[in-house]
Amino acid sequence: MNRIIECFSLALPASWKSTKWLLKLMIPISLAVTLMQHFGILAWIATWINPLFVHFGLPGESAVVFISGATAGTYAGIAAMMSIPLTMKQASILALMIALCHALPMECAVNKKTGSSFWKMGAIRIVMALICAFCLNIILPDMQGKYIYLGAEDDSSFAEVMTIWGVSQIKMSLMVVLIIYTLMVVQRMLEAYRLLDPLSRLLSPLMKLFGLPRHASYMWLVGNVLGISYGSAVMVELEEKGLVTREEANDVNYHLIMNHSMLEDTIVFAATGISALLLITTRLCFALLLVWGRRIAKTAI
Repeated sequence: MNRIIECFSLALPASWKSTKWLLKLMIPISLAVTLMQHFGILAWIATWINPLFVHFGLPGESAVVFISGATAGTYAGIAAMMSIPLTMKQASILALMIALCHALPMECAVNKKTGSSFWKMGAIRIVMALICAFCLNIILPDMQGKYIYLGAEDDSSFAEVMTIWGVSQIKMSLMVVLIIYTLMVVQRMLEAYRLLDPLSRLLSPLMKLFGLPRHASYMWLVGNVLGISYGSAVMVELEEKGLVTREEANDVNYHLIMNHSMLEDTIVFAATGISALLLITTRLCFALLLVWGRRIAKTAI
């Protein structure tokens, strides 16, 4: 019992430190993206790439959907998807693009904190999303039915936008505090009861398949289930303790930028009619291709 109480106690300073740097990144970036959305800057950027999306079997206006998801996140992308009429094939392509490439400003900033290049991570995700769209347009058969169409969203006043943003940030901050603290408690318990090594051995075949270091299994697991932000909080903690190197954390980032938050993202997209199997298998394939492609390229050099 004393050991458990000690784990809860020791987790407090580490969780506060991780929560503080995470919120310092997330809140300003979220505000900037919200303002860009409200003042039409994202829509203006989308007009420049509209012609490209025709080659993916998508309507030109779907560019603003991709830009919304790529900057603001999965939920913004889904809301934008519902604002234009789409076939199920088109919606599936867009969903995978957003799943591979969402919340770039925030998630790339978090990647940088753990040793990866902000610009390289962002560029890879954009390129992979475009390659995915091109391939799916060729491979996927035509699908019956239409995606959910709710029509264009009503314009909101600046005050309404800021109020909604403020409330969402309070909720998000509370959620981050709770999740980070829980993760740190779990990590302390794994260390106290010497379970990190058994966990690494258990996931060793999976780590080998994905081309990742065996002892990175815990941060890989957190990132896959909960997302890059929470996975990075664990990475920073493990780096500071010397349990993983910065290069190993960087290796895991290459996997996670393609394949993270599998639980929430899959459930949210599946709830709107997108195939969960398609989402999971495609993201896993792209993660495998990226990590092993990078390893082979490094070996060749």
